[in-house]
Amino acid sequence: MTRIFDLLFRQLEQAPQPQAINARDPEGNWKSYSTQDLITAAEQAAAGLLKLGLKPGDKVALVSYVNRPEWLIMDYAMQMAGLVSIPLYPTISIGEYKFILQEAEAKAAFCGGKDLFDKMQAARESVPSLAHIFTFDRHPDRPYWEELFTTEGLDEVLKTRQSIGAGDLATIIYTSGTTGNPKGVMLTHGNIMHVLLTTSSLLDLKPGERVLSFLPMCHIYERAVSYVYAYLHASVYYCGTDNLSGPTGDLASVRPVMFTSVPRLLEKVYEAIYNKGLALSGVKKSLFFWALALADTYEPGAKRGPVERLKWQVADRLIFSKWRAALGGNLRAVITGAAPCPVKILRVFCAAGLRLREAYGLSETAPTLTANRLDADGVLLGTVGPVVEGVALYIDTSAGDYGPGEGEILACGPNVMQGYYKKPEINQQVFVEIDGKRWFRTGDIGKMVPGPGGLEYLKITDRKKELLKTSGGKYVAPAPIENRFREDFLVEQIMVVGDNQKFVSALIVPAEEALKGWCRRHGLDCSGLADMITHPQVIARYQKLVDKYNPEFSHIEQIKKFSLLPAQWLPVYPDGTEGELTPTLKLKRRVICQKYAREIEAIYG
Repeated sequence: MTRIFDLLFRQLEQAPQPQAINARDPEGNWKSYSTQDLITAAEQAAAGLLKLGLKPGDKVALVSYVNRPEWLIMDYAMQMAGLVSIPLYPTISIGEYKFILQEAEAKAAFCGGKDLFDKMQAARESVPSLAHIFTFDRHPDRPYWEELFTTEGLDEVLKTRQSIGAGDLATIIYTSGTTGNPKGVMLTHGNIMHVLLTTSSLLDLKPGERVLSFLPMCHIYERAVSYVYAYLHASVYYCGTDNLSGPTGDLASVRPVMFTSVPRLLEKVYEAIYNKGLALSGVKKSLFFWALALADTYEPGAKRGPVERLKWQVADRLIFSKWRAALGGNLRAVITGAAPCPVKILRVFCAAGLRLREAYGLSETAPTLTANRLDADGVLLGTVGPVVEGVALYIDTSAGDYGPGEGEILACGPNVMQGYYKKPEINQQVFVEIDGKRWFRTGDIGKMVPGPGGLEYLKITDRKKELLKTSGGKYVAPAPIENRFREDFLVEQIMVVGDNQKFVSALIVPAEEALKGWCRRHGLDCSGLADMITHPQVIARYQKLVDKYNPEFSHIEQIKKFSLLPAQWLPVYPDGTEGELTPTLKLKRRVICQKYAREIEAIYG
């Protein structure tokens, strides 16, 4: 088994599932697809793609607001037809759609939900190769995806399938770049299959058990997990994040045994639990916060004496059991990735009997490099776990001035991408040869620390690259945002912040003379910058500026809050102390974050 689509035929042979994948229909009822349904639909769609005149190696885009069976079926269909899928985020701008579709020379696109068809049509004007756009939702004036299906040419599909090898390109996943233009990560069947085969043993899943899938499959994280679910013959339920909780929500309806998440969603769960505790009174409230304090002491595999065991039993019966019930009652494990997870969140979930485990990887590594195990003797909180089988990590301590044993994390293994699409100059920068092996520079800083089982565990300590990563796992390139805002006459300097936070914000140094002129025109005191930036009308003027430029960026890139600062950033101050800029006037981001920690805390407090 070397190709991704082999998973379907393996499942049909070993453990065919009557409810392989499931999603709600427009009326809100669950609709199921069996293993055979998936194979039949994927083969007929593949035949239709070939009938359109598409040839192996051609690129086809996929985009949807929520996970849905149609997306997965077309993913498998493209693989069977030898095509290369281009998954897209639904929230990116039309400009980004144009860039990606132009560079990939996409021949067709499949989209579902709301305005996506219109966005594709708008992008199509600049993409001459884009000959076909299909929608997953019926509309009288739009080509419907099932119109593509045909039973003619199934022999050609079989012949094409048989010609595909592990080294053939399966997908190109575009990730945000520091220059503003996304880069296409080229992954083969073999890259993804290696991760699938080496990580499936880490999950505690039996055939037919229910799992929930709500993270976007356009990201390699959830997509690879979906393939693992197919390998383990799980029953997958697709949903969004807007109907997870409550008595009629998807958690209560599906009662899954596991799901994957990002830290921000888990933080929301914790916030909801905490707020419910605040609403209690008397003994119930005291018990709740006693149990919460107990959870803060949790350590995996800790030895407990009789008194401690009794405390945990009482807390579990009165408090933790209710938390599990709110998450469906069957949940055994949650895997989190895409952004660092606060240790407090890890402790609370684990204390409640929900094995929350953190893993680490990148789109460029398909994605998993390290993962904490589900067993208590295979997890070290605050780390992202030991390396997975077949992968090697190298800590390049010469990459910068970091702490003892710290350096840039380099990765080598069968899961590492072939390179960035049409970016030979960047490929030369991110790959390095050491001892005859090709290593990928992750851009993350970390160190190996001793952990359970005599293994070394990876601890991420910093990020070399300037990309921000929100707590929802979305990358944001600050430079294009900062460059655009600096074009305004009222902005002298700006730094976008938001790493590991819920949303993106900014520290803004106003252009003092320009602001003085504005204040004089509006009859405001303009004696000094420190006074001007506290005036409500000035703050409102900068809010208007933010509102003006935000629509030029995707939702996750838009500045939600800002803080006006009273002093210009300099390379060196007159007294010789270090400033916030390099000699070439680049931002020293870490220095600025440290100096203005109070302002940043106020933004997110």
